[in-house]
Amino acid sequence: MASPHVDGSSTFLQEEKKLSVEKAGSSTDDIAEGSLVLDGIHDGLTFPTEEERLTLRRVPDSIPWNVYLIALVELAERFSFYGSSVVFTNFIQQKLPPGSRTGAGFADGQSGALGLGQQASTGLTTFYQFWCYVTPLFGAYIADTYLGRYNTICIAVAIALIGHIILIIPSIPGIIEHESAVGAFAVALIVMGLGTGLFKSNISPLIAEQYKRTHLFIETRKNGERVIVDPSLTISRLYMYFYLFINVGALVGQIGMTYSEKYVGFWLAYTLPTVVFLLCPIVLFFGRNRYVRSPPTGSILPTCLRLWRFAAKGRWSLNPVRTYKQLTADDFWENAKPSKQGENKPRWMTFDDQWVDEVNRGLKACGVFCWYPIYWLTYNQLNNNLTSQAATMSTHGLPNDVLSNLDPFALIIFIPVCDLLIYPGLRRIGMNFTALRKITAGFATGALSMVWAAVVQHYVYKTSPCGYSASTCEDAAGNALVSPLNVWIQTGSYILIAFSEIFASITGLEYAFTKAPVNMRSLVMAVFLFTSAISSALGEAFVSLSIDPLLVWNYGVMGVLAGVTGIAFWFYVRQLDAQEDQLNNMGAIDLETMKA
Repeated sequence: MASPHVDGSSTFLQEEKKLSVEKAGSSTDDIAEGSLVLDGIHDGLTFPTEEERLTLRRVPDSIPWNVYLIALVELAERFSFYGSSVVFTNFIQQKLPPGSRTGAGFADGQSGALGLGQQASTGLTTFYQFWCYVTPLFGAYIADTYLGRYNTICIAVAIALIGHIILIIPSIPGIIEHESAVGAFAVALIVMGLGTGLFKSNISPLIAEQYKRTHLFIETRKNGERVIVDPSLTISRLYMYFYLFINVGALVGQIGMTYSEKYVGFWLAYTLPTVVFLLCPIVLFFGRNRYVRSPPTGSILPTCLRLWRFAAKGRWSLNPVRTYKQLTADDFWENAKPSKQGENKPRWMTFDDQWVDEVNRGLKACGVFCWYPIYWLTYNQLNNNLTSQAATMSTHGLPNDVLSNLDPFALIIFIPVCDLLIYPGLRRIGMNFTALRKITAGFATGALSMVWAAVVQHYVYKTSPCGYSASTCEDAAGNALVSPLNVWIQTGSYILIAFSEIFASITGLEYAFTKAPVNMRSLVMAVFLFTSAISSALGEAFVSLSIDPLLVWNYGVMGVLAGVTGIAFWFYVRQLDAQEDQLNNMGAIDLETMKA
């Protein structure tokens, strides 16, 4: 196994060990009030008493500048990802305009290229989403086991850059008109998806690791108020602004590329994202000595599986109900701790009790993520069906796919509003809007967005010149005929989806980082991202609804699924929600004790 004493990770782990007061299995609860350690991170800080933890208001800490440097890399990557993918629906679904060699539709026409139809468009874009969120598992394994997060990100950037270059080829005049464009486009999707997956599973943990404080401490404000600075709130704030950078990149990329597609052609809509993507290797190289970089720790997953089998020993029964109760009993992990084994402690059990607690916490997080595929079904409507819906309404010269930019635009506005006004306001009145409550709210707002879309689709069918054939409505000359409804009535769907992202998607990133064992953060983050891949696979089962006259049913089914799942989710996690503070303040283990 690789030594943990590499880069900034060894310092981080040594600090964590000091904070544990050299007591295996200690946590924040074991730290008395006052300054206890001189570790360069918590020097001179006063830790809260139990009474203070229950009575003082909690606030986030300031964010290190390293975070913004990494966020700039993410901004450029998301500009290129969303800037190119926003025009995929039109590129695949719509036909090449008569006489066009670039696919541009100009003011009164519909941009297009391959002309494969809405079902093929939904199927291919859903596959792309699936592929982009399967590959993070591979990226996490490589980073945690062999290369580390930073090195894996550098390789991911190189692969994605090759994919972007390939993507330009099927859009070039002279190639876009031929059937070979389909094959080149498919290859580009596969290569880009691989690079994106390797990138996504590692950039989120890397950015959060730039903040080193891990324990609650007391701070006195200028007005004399004593507050508790909570690292978990800091991580939440960090991920909110990380998500803000994502959506700045997505917004500029999507708006720019939809107009490039509309008035110049697909070749420009794929070339500009490639140029912006070149910022990624430049910024990564510039900041290479400034980042806190965790080293690879060897393969920890087999140790986790071995620990789980050890804990489950003797708990199996032919009665499935009894088996479930025994596998979920309160003492399941407690009895597997090394301190409980005495002289019978196995030789492979080279970790301490604290790491067992962290594995337990990580698995609880993965249990929360199991509910996310249903949530992503609603979100994924942004990438295909809502774009197609816009093409059936009066756009008044706007590209039909520009409306999807209302989502990142709303996020850019409402993320600071939530961070500076809504969340602090709720804390001031004593309402603890925990991570699991936010996720539940995300399911609810996602369901409402689908209700809005279903109502809009109903009126599209009611007002379209072709009735229930709205998406293929043309006159005798082949010109598209659309509903007189103004495309801006889609606004409600996009704003509700944006709020659902703030509540569910951002919180999911936070939950994956804060609940994962230190040496498995990329892997747990990849599990969270993988839920989107599962959702894309499930989405393939609903492709048959992505066609006239069934689109009202499509949005209605998505809304009902999200609503019912959100209710079931809360009943599943409400007991776990009561343990939120305890789980957040669990100490970290020294990886020096781990052996391959």
